Amino acid sequence: MEKTLLPIRLVFVALCAAVGWLICYSIKEWDAYRLLATSIGLLIGLLVVLVDILLKGFSLRGLSAITFGLAVGALVAFFISSSPLFEYASSNDPQTVYLLRLALFLICSYLGTVIALRGKDEFNLVIPYVRFVPHEVEVPLVVVDTSALIDGRVAKICEAGFINAALIIPRFVLDELQRVADSPDPLRQTRGRRGLDVLNDLRRIRNLDLRIHESEVSKRQDVDAKLVFLAQSMRAKLLTTDYNLAKMAEFHGIPWLNLNNLATALRQELAIGDTLEVSLVKAGKEEGQAVGFLDDGSMVVVTAGRPFIGRRIAAEITSVLPSAGGKMVFARLVAETV
Repeated sequence: MEKTLLPIRLVFVALCAAVGWLICYSIKEWDAYRLLATSIGLLIGLLVVLVDILLKGFSLRGLSAITFGLAVGALVAFFISSSPLFEYASSNDPQTVYLLRLALFLICSYLGTVIALRGKDEFNLVIPYVRFVPHEVEVPLVVVDTSALIDGRVAKICEAGFINAALIIPRFVLDELQRVADSPDPLRQTRGRRGLDVLNDLRRIRNLDLRIHESEVSKRQDVDAKLVFLAQSMRAKLLTTDYNLAKMAEFHGIPWLNLNNLATALRQELAIGDTLEVSLVKAGKEEGQAVGFLDDGSMVVVTAGRPFIGRRIAAEITSVLPSAGGKMVFARLVAETV
C-alpha cells in the first residue's frame, strides 16, 4: 500500500506546484511572482500530504462518526440560533448576533464531533450495517476473545453445529492475535499462528455466521474492558478461556461460555461392566498390559492387550480410578474391533 501511495503523493505535490505556476501564467500581473506562486503551490501540496500521513489509521467508521457529530452539532446550533433568545438582539445589533451564531455553530460542531468520536462504538451499534442484519431479525450473538481462538476447540464445536449463534470477533482481537503470531518468542508465535489457523477454519465452515466488528482500543490493557463493554452493549454472550475475563463478565451480568466446563460435561460416564472401544498405543507397566486413551484424555489400561498395540479393540471395564488428569480405567480384552 505504501509503495502505491508514494508515487501518487509525489504526483499530487508536483501538480500543486504546476497549478501555482499556471495561475501566474494566466494572470499577467502575477508574472513576476511565478517562482513564489510555484513555491506556495508546492508547500500546499506538502501540507496536504502531511495531513494525509497524520490521518493514517483513520477509518471510515471514524469518518461516519465525525459526519454524524457535525450534523448533530450544526442542527443544535441552528435550533438555538432560531430560538426567541436571538430575536430581540437581532433587531438591535445584527453584527453581534452574527458573531454569536458563528461562535455557537463552531462550539456545537466541535462538541458534537468530539462526543461522536468518543462514543463511536455506541454510534456504530445503532447503524444496521454493523450488525450485518436488519434490526428486526433477532440473532443470538457470541463475542469471541483471543484466548478462545488460540485454544482451538471453538472451530470443532462450530463445525459440529453445537453453536447456533453469530460469532463476533472484534478488530482489536484480530490485531492482538497478529501481534502474538509476530512475537519473537517461539512459544507465543506458535500459539498466535494456531489462533490464525483456527480463524481460517471458522471462515471455511459453511452456514457459520462469522462477523468482524470494527472496534479499536487505544491501550492493550483495555482489551478485557472493551470485550465486556461490547458484549454488554450488543447483549451477547462471551466466549473465553481467560478466567479473570470471565469473572469480570460475570460481575457485569454477562453470560459467558466456558469451553473447559463444556469439555468436562461431555466426558463419558464410565461404570464397571461397560464396554468401550479404544486404540492401544503403547505397552503398560505390568506384563501383557497395553495402554490407550479416550477422547477426554482418560487412560485405559487393558489386561492382555499388548499383542494388539496399534489396533482398535473392544474392552470391558473392570475398575475406574479418579486421577489428577481425569480418570484411569482398567479393562480386560473382549474382542478385536476391525
